[in-house]
Amino acid sequence: MTVARRNNVRVAGSGDATLVFAHGYGCDQSMWRHVAPQLGERYRTICFDLVGSGGSDVRAYDFQRYSSLHAYAEDLIEIIDAFATGPVIYIGHSVSAMIGMLAAIRQPGKFAAQVMVGPSPCFINDGDYIGGYNREDIDGLLGMMDERYDEWAGALAPVIMGTPERPELAEELTASFRRTDRAVARHFARVTFTADHRADVAKCTTPTLILQCSDDLIAPREVGEYLLRQLPSARLAVIGNVGHCPHMSSPGASIDAIDAFLAQLKN
Repeated sequence: MTVARRNNVRVAGSGDATLVFAHGYGCDQSMWRHVAPQLGERYRTICFDLVGSGGSDVRAYDFQRYSSLHAYAEDLIEIIDAFATGPVIYIGHSVSAMIGMLAAIRQPGKFAAQVMVGPSPCFINDGDYIGGYNREDIDGLLGMMDERYDEWAGALAPVIMGTPERPELAEELTASFRRTDRAVARHFARVTFTADHRADVAKCTTPTLILQCSDDLIAPREVGEYLLRQLPSARLAVIGNVGHCPHMSSPGASIDAIDAFLAQLKN
């Protein structure tokens, strides 16, 4: 199986540098449609689906291999090797922000910079660390997935999207959740929401933009501030937006923040 088929890789745009876009949990590459084409006017762009999501080849989903985010990081490196040209700037949403970080730690020479959109190295509160959820919250969320998946999807999607004035976005995310293979969705949810990569953060020396919304119930401001303190080379940009998907609900502000970061890299 080729990397292109496995991850449903799509290459567009042109430029001296390559932007690689990776979607969050339960999503697919179409979620970048408000951002990638605009940036593709100046950069080569690569969009893909995580194995088990979107148009990827679900036959490639090995439950043992994908029991940690490291396997996704390995896939990302293979995609970069196969399709990227020039300096690579990685743009990852939510769980894919951590996937990119792990890949950059493994092979830092492949990454000129990274943009973490709504990142979280750990969703579970631990002492002074505020991840946003208690362990009981996560256990309840995963239990609801097992017992009432459609209800879970319909309840969580509006919380993630956070735009009651634009219900079509929550409906799109709900539909995306429901399209995903149920066994894969449940497994990936456990990997995503129980992962703890706080010990890895300080190992990442790649210049980083942390892009957060002002009001995000999934990755609260405390998480972004934690990453800003722990990452050796990072900037934090907070845009005025409610929700966890600014690239969908506030694409203009997201593009402005990314452009400002990329301009600073050139100076």
